[in-house]
Amino acid sequence: MNELVVCATRSMKRYVSRVVSHLIKFPGFSGMEDTINGVDLLSADCFADGEMEVVVNSSIRGKDVILFTSSARNEAGISVEEAKVELYHAIDALKRAQAGRIIIFEPFVSCSRSDRTTRRSSVGLWVHVKILSSLGARHIVTYQLHSDKSKSMVDPTICVVDDIPALTLLQRYLCDVYIQSMEKLEQEVRSQWAFCSVDAGGEKLARVFANAFGAPLVIAHKQRDYSKSNTIESINILSAEPVEAKVLWIVDDMVDTAASVESLIRALAPLKPREINLIAIHALFSPPAANRLSALSEEGLLKRIIVTDTVCCPSSMSGKIPGLEVVPSTELSARIIRTIVTNTSMNKLLRHFDAGIYLRSPNLFNQ
Repeated sequence: MNELVVCATRSMKRYVSRVVSHLIKFPGFSGMEDTINGVDLLSADCFADGEMEVVVNSSIRGKDVILFTSSARNEAGISVEEAKVELYHAIDALKRAQAGRIIIFEPFVSCSRSDRTTRRSSVGLWVHVKILSSLGARHIVTYQLHSDKSKSMVDPTICVVDDIPALTLLQRYLCDVYIQSMEKLEQEVRSQWAFCSVDAGGEKLARVFANAFGAPLVIAHKQRDYSKSNTIESINILSAEPVEAKVLWIVDDMVDTAASVESLIRALAPLKPREINLIAIHALFSPPAANRLSALSEEGLLKRIIVTDTVCCPSSMSGKIPGLEVVPSTELSARIIRTIVTNTSMNKLLRHFDAGIYLRSPNLFNQ
């Protein structure tokens, strides 16, 4: 294993500290905290005119560098634009300091929805990965890109991308907190739960959950008003079984303004489900998402919201959004790093989740 340092831009320094605390518990990494913990490796100097310079504070010559970064809402309160510029400067600084491999770990790629090629629009994701690879990044790791086609924007001869499904984090959480036994899975979940897509495009994600738990699938088909952003015209609900009296879990890869979620929940409510819950990977929660979700909760239409910490969710957010539960991703991030730097297979991290297998043998998913 080559010498390793795990560092972050200002947007994810606390996240990196938690990742390192998990990493040093693995065989081969114990006792290495002082050498791999690069939480203070980088510093950003911001000038009065708005320009920036990133400095590498210690020698990294020949070392593998795992650089964590976020351009979404982050713990440092840095804007999307400033966070991206800092990332680009950081890669340049690491290259000039003669780092070995530079691996970018961006749990949520904020421009991932900008992946459609039309005649007169820019493609934000292509611009982002092009800059990363041209500056010297040779490996990009992320959780749950918005679409599979996004990965085709990265030239594998120059830079490779690992798009890790974060669904397993949420599936395990449901098992650990809300199911806990095979008896409940077989007698209650499979007959009384249902998983619902937020739209036709999200059917694949919802089906993954339905298959993992052996529960029914509900598909929402929405018509958008493309003349306005984040606007829904109508929603049709497709289900082979009645929704009445079921525990519904709306599944999505991200929640931005919560406009789609609000419209869907209000369309589902007249069907009289026992309760409606929301489960999503990336918690963007752009305004007015908090107000919308809070209103749904206060009206008794939305019981709980389960997300991961791929986008920073400060504790204050729980006060604004009732029923919010945040599932940590730092241990999984540490496992991914271990796999990369030891050149071992990622198959165990990519395997399909089966609630029955997990409840019988939870350690199988902790390898």
